[in-house]
Amino acid sequence: MTTTPAVPPTPAPARSARLSAADWAQTALDVIAEQGVAAVAVEPLARRLGVTKGSFYWHFPSRDALLQAALERWEEVEQEQVFGSLEEVPDPRERLRMLFQLVGHETKPHAIYSELLKALDHPAVGPVIQRVSQRRLEYLTASFRQAGLGRNEAQNRARLTYAAYVGFLQLRPHQPKMTHEEFEEYLEHVINTLIPV
Repeated sequence: MTTTPAVPPTPAPARSARLSAADWAQTALDVIAEQGVAAVAVEPLARRLGVTKGSFYWHFPSRDALLQAALERWEEVEQEQVFGSLEEVPDPRERLRMLFQLVGHETKPHAIYSELLKALDHPAVGPVIQRVSQRRLEYLTASFRQAGLGRNEAQNRARLTYAAYVGFLQLRPHQPKMTHEEFEEYLEHVINTLIPV
């Protein structure tokens, strides 16, 4: 498992001088993954980062501005890390297989996405989810077209793929936890079912 290089331990005041808006946004995303959008609040985030609220107001005028920055960061990183990493794979079937494997083995992005789906009525969340969903569907449709499906069939397969993904996320908290072997078998079944031969 790869992790972001840690900042060397330093006293809180020295660390606070180095905190950036991106640090605050990433911490907000961590909180969303763990507790949901409603849990993003200035004081608990400041405590978590070991700084005062003053550090927050140096970067953001309000909690809503922080939430917007966190959502933009999630959208940008998701675009770069998922789709950007597959751009150089020439074979569309292999690209789809790699996409399914990549998405299937990430956990924090799923947690963030699941929590954002619960907050679709929030004015900052709804538009981001709409853009991300549209981009994902367009990417899937294009990939299925490149894999040999006709336009309508590719669109339907993209919708089915995305619905399976969202449905799995929604079911996961209410189902018995799958073992690693069970999940790998499920993922292989999804790949074999959805990717054209």
